[in-house]
Amino acid sequence: MDLSQEIDDYIKESIEHALGLPVSTQTLESKLNASEAACNRLRQQCLYLQTRLKEKDDVIDRSRAESCMNAQALKKFVEENQKLAKECESLLGQCRRWENECSLYDHDREALMDFGNEADERAKEAEVRVHELEGELRRVVDELQFYKHQCEMQSAVRRADWGVISSGDDGGVDGDLFYFCGSGLDWIRDRVGPLLGLGVYRAEPNRVDSSGEGSAVEQLLLDSLITTMVGNDEVTSTAHAFLQANSGVDVCQKLLNTWNSLRPSTRKILALAAEVKTLENDKEHLRFNLARAEEEVKVLFEENEVLHKENKRLLRHQKERCHPGSSEKRTGSASAKGNKRKTSPLTSSPIEGKINFGDGDSPRKPLSPLLHNSPESRMHKK
Repeated sequence: MDLSQEIDDYIKESIEHALGLPVSTQTLESKLNASEAACNRLRQQCLYLQTRLKEKDDVIDRSRAESCMNAQALKKFVEENQKLAKECESLLGQCRRWENECSLYDHDREALMDFGNEADERAKEAEVRVHELEGELRRVVDELQFYKHQCEMQSAVRRADWGVISSGDDGGVDGDLFYFCGSGLDWIRDRVGPLLGLGVYRAEPNRVDSSGEGSAVEQLLLDSLITTMVGNDEVTSTAHAFLQANSGVDVCQKLLNTWNSLRPSTRKILALAAEVKTLENDKEHLRFNLARAEEEVKVLFEENEVLHKENKRLLRHQKERCHPGSSEKRTGSASAKGNKRKTSPLTSSPIEGKINFGDGDSPRKPLSPLLHNSPESRMHKK
């Protein structure tokens, strides 16, 4: 195998150097040049490595700064997650409160509807009762007219058969008058009259007054009617309370002043008038309460619709918070890299614009009270 001259010289010089023989200057110079060239190469490599090391240090510094920024962003993200968890808990509590409020309003609406139905039934019963009383009153008035007509007919028949004995001198009626049934009027006129010197004659229809008897019968019928309609135990108290309540009227004030001298029949009539007035007031109150209950039911229905929509929106918002989409993940990663993620304050939440959490713990306002003609109050009255 043929070797180059340089390799051959290098082997030869190496053998001579190993044997302790002197080396030529040319060889030493070539070795010096080779070593200097190697030093230059090493120096260049060292400079290159220093440049690379500086670049790596810059990269490490940038990585350290980025990691610090990521740590800060992660800390902010954790704080925001805690705030969102608190807001979510607050929203859940608010949802529970609204659900309780909705159940209360539903209960109130049902109670109002029941009360409205009961008021409607009571109004119908009152109207039926009024119609019954009016019919009964007409029937009683007709019976009273019938009995009055019968009494007048009987009185007319009796007056046709009554005679009069007068002790006056001229056979008139200026003396003592004695009325008797006229079945033996002719015999008394022919036999007894001349013996005793008395004037005997047939009484005229208008000479015998039967108004007292008719009035008595009429009064008895009226008293019996009023007694059946108004109890005797409640007559005095009801009539007196009615007069006191209407003392502003002159007639009622006069009757109240003469209360001790009023007849029982008058007191019964006053009690009947008080009962009719009470029924009319109850009827008006029931109508007013029914209209008011219908209005409140309508308002509660509208509020319930609003609360239902708000509850659905809150539940949808809660589901979105609990199960975020891929868009939110991409937004979170990009913000962590660029450190430009902004935490929205709690006050700028879209829910805060419509629901004020400060008023969540405030007590629920009660419904407007109805009038005092409910069945319980009526029972307490009685």
